Amino acid sequence: VKELGDVGNDLQIYGDKLYAVINCSNFIEVMDVETAQHLGQIDVTNCRYITFSDGKAYVSSYAGPVGIDPNARPGKIVEVDTTNLAITREVVVGYQPEEMVIKDGKLYVANSGGYRFPDYDRTVSVIDLKTFKVIKTIDVAINLHRMKLDRYGRIYVSSRGDYYGTGSDVFIIDTQTDRVTGSLGLAASEMCMSGDSIYMTSVEWSYVTESNTITYTLYDVKQNKIVSHNFITDGTETEIAIPYGVAVNPETKEIFVTDAKSYVVPGYLYCFSPEGKKRWKVRAGDIPAHFAFTTKTFQ
Repeated sequence: VKELGDVGNDLQIYGDKLYAVINCSNFIEVMDVETAQHLGQIDVTNCRYITFSDGKAYVSSYAGPVGIDPNARPGKIVEVDTTNLAITREVVVGYQPEEMVIKDGKLYVANSGGYRFPDYDRTVSVIDLKTFKVIKTIDVAINLHRMKLDRYGRIYVSSRGDYYGTGSDVFIIDTQTDRVTGSLGLAASEMCMSGDSIYMTSVEWSYVTESNTITYTLYDVKQNKIVSHNFITDGTETEIAIPYGVAVNPETKEIFVTDAKSYVVPGYLYCFSPEGKKRWKVRAGDIPAHFAFTTKTFQ
């Protein structure tokens, strides 16, 4: 086991490289996807998530120190050349930017404004990848986080709410018009797109009730409807204290859910059949969260 640093916040594969975004250690660890051996690192302050297009990596960054601050600075998106791992361009976006998607030469990033509580950001910044300038700002909802793109050109972006009177929801953006067209009325802490299905887990904390509401929702984007309010079908969700990550194997369609337990002890990884029945679980490290699938055999 290699000690990567403080808070692994994202994990993605692009080409023959594996990228681990280490948030509070301010860098992206770049590894060989077959051997997991170190190839290099990219230094980005308070880096959050990473996505890729045409040989470039795009990293969202809070661009400042960790901590609640009503005067926290706006964040940025950093462009990296994946051949030599050099930073090529940067652009300022909204406050505390999170996940991103790319569609038709435009990069969309969800701005949270989480450090500026209670004055959250509520926007999605749209960047033209040719000019690397913000060409539009879409007003959505407070405290945005997750982003998934379906095959019909719609973006699903989650709002975490304010943990008091404003709850979590998932909003839809049409990339043809760059407008919000509706919301699902569903809470989502984590989202995984698989075909026309979005698997959503939610751990929605309320300071009013001082408790979590936990859900496992399956939503069909083609039919625009909820398929199931619980995609775990054999009752074993009762074993999971804090669902913290969700992924679907692109080949087998097995469903993976991680359990963060109490956040301070080793968590667990659960594997479920496509029908939602538990196949196995294995102990992982503290707060297991992120997944990347490869067909390559590890040496």
